Amino acid sequence: MTVTVPAVLARGVDTVLDRSVVLGYSKVGLAWRRSLPTWPSDPQPGSLDGQDVLVTGASSGLGTATAAGVAGLGARVHLLVRDPDKGRRVEAELSRAVPSAHFEVWRCDVSDLEDVRRFAADFAGALLDRGSSLAGLVHNAGAMPPERAESAQGHEMATATHVLGPVLMTDLLLDPLSAGHGRVVMVTSGGMYAQSLPVGDPEYLDDEYKPATAYARSKRVQVSLLPHLAQRWRPRDVAVHAMHPGWADTPGVVDSLPGFHRVTKPILRDARGGADTSVWLVGCRPAPPSGCLWHDRRTRPEHVVPWTRETDDERAAMWAWVRNAAGLR
Repeated sequence: MTVTVPAVLARGVDTVLDRSVVLGYSKVGLAWRRSLPTWPSDPQPGSLDGQDVLVTGASSGLGTATAAGVAGLGARVHLLVRDPDKGRRVEAELSRAVPSAHFEVWRCDVSDLEDVRRFAADFAGALLDRGSSLAGLVHNAGAMPPERAESAQGHEMATATHVLGPVLMTDLLLDPLSAGHGRVVMVTSGGMYAQSLPVGDPEYLDDEYKPATAYARSKRVQVSLLPHLAQRWRPRDVAVHAMHPGWADTPGVVDSLPGFHRVTKPILRDARGGADTSVWLVGCRPAPPSGCLWHDRRTRPEHVVPWTRETDDERAAMWAWVRNAAGLR
């Protein structure tokens, strides 16, 4: 049932939900926001008809839900996975759920920069051969190793998976993204609000390693670099967004944060609720503004406590490190 309240009050309720964390990130917050008059309209049916969308980490959880969501809007969906056998099983499930949609499975380890280069060349070539462009790229692939691990190029695994691989992949796919007026979505985490930009230790070498901290630090980097990414890709008519899904009941949460899952399970969103804003960002019209952080279809502040704020010089230093580590042109 829709609650009739003035728009100003509705925005205030939304903000209170956001600052409360427990309510705003849970399924309760999503349900309440949907009932408010300020809730943005759903993308129009068929808004992605005939367009191509790539979703990384598509073999479970938010990735699978995002793939189903954009497929429901008419997109041809490319499922990027590390395990092709698992990817094909998910492809079959999605084909049964959305019979009118077309899905393709691609293999890539997003943390491995050489594998990203291989995949991007193959994928861009396939799109070119078909005369297709890329309307959306959702970077959902995630990693939270229990102990510090390194990628094939020797970078800390969370940073390689959440920052270096996605930034390089997007850069290498700028031609098809530009042709499709593409929208890039970085799936981040509300956990980044507790972290400062690790400009002095991007590889997590100096402090005692904690999996959840490594994950959140890399997500802070994603969000803090939004202005630089938006500026880099804007001339090619490619927009970039970050969105955090709230607290969703996914296999990743079960495996990586079993204690958190046990305590919060009654209020966790399902994967579809967690993926809602990713799908909305790719499919809504008109296009949302680039370079912003989103949660539940509304832009959110990048910081909620003053001690996590970085300076422009610190952002620039972090961006210089990412450009060098990812080998950007």
